[in-house]
Amino acid sequence: RKWVGREVVVPVVGRRVPVIADEYVDREFGTGALKITPAHDLNDYEIGKRHGLESINVMNADATINARGGALFEGMDRFECRKALWKEMDGLGLVIKTEPYVHRVPRSQRGGEIIEPRVSTQWFVRMKTLAEPALEAVRRGDIRFVPDRFEKVYFNWLENIHDWCVSRQLWWGHRVPVWHVVSADDAAAASSSADSIDYPEYFVARNEEEAYAAALAAGLGEGVRLEQDADVLDTWFSSGLWPFATLGWPQKTPELEKFYPNVVLETGYDILFFWVARMIMLGIELAGAPPFSVVYMHGLVRDAKG
Repeated sequence: RKWVGREVVVPVVGRRVPVIADEYVDREFGTGALKITPAHDLNDYEIGKRHGLESINVMNADATINARGGALFEGMDRFECRKALWKEMDGLGLVIKTEPYVHRVPRSQRGGEIIEPRVSTQWFVRMKTLAEPALEAVRRGDIRFVPDRFEKVYFNWLENIHDWCVSRQLWWGHRVPVWHVVSADDAAAASSSADSIDYPEYFVARNEEEAYAAALAAGLGEGVRLEQDADVLDTWFSSGLWPFATLGWPQKTPELEKFYPNVVLETGYDILFFWVARMIMLGIELAGAPPFSVVYMHGLVRDAKG
């Protein structure tokens, strides 16, 4: 406890960091002390927010080390850097001992690469206002789960819901409907500089035509140039639109009038939140009604490893 509130120096890079105390740390595990990296770990990020710590991102988008990772390692691949850092620490007499340790390493399902958590700018959907009508639909009996025990799972997820990161850095999927201002009309830019007008940096629109219309309405001038965000939407967001998007929505087609809302959804319980809850939330918000009234949850056929 005597160290809490003081500062220590990070070896090699020489950065001073504060010593904090937090209930997340298991004092019975190892030394009872834990280094945290708020910019590179989900749990550490939450700890950092609680204590007002700086999120120091030491990694570039291509998994090489940036300047904040130390002058000795800048530009190195992440794996090369780890070896070089350990060698440097050993050379400075900072290594006490080495021992093998088994831990879980997250890997990409598609490519098998080791995943490196990293703070970056993403698009989020605020979920509280979407979750409440979806909760109420089940409470009122508009939607029924079979077996009914899955109602508790549904309520637990939606009552404790977080904002949803919907942007993905993939080559396939629905593009995020956001157009960034790449360059503004010279006259508009000059006017902005003179009058201190704060023009939007991006526009959310259904298509490029609407985005340019919004830019012109904002006073960015005829010479404005927009570029659509390269990110795509989370697969589960696109899947959540399935009950009505496949029927011609947002147009009021005969198919939409006839088949929406439907009656029974039959699916595995493992995607109750990933898919079912999101179809309900998006259906109520965008199509005006839940997409079904009965959700039949079946079991799963698994192999020997689960």
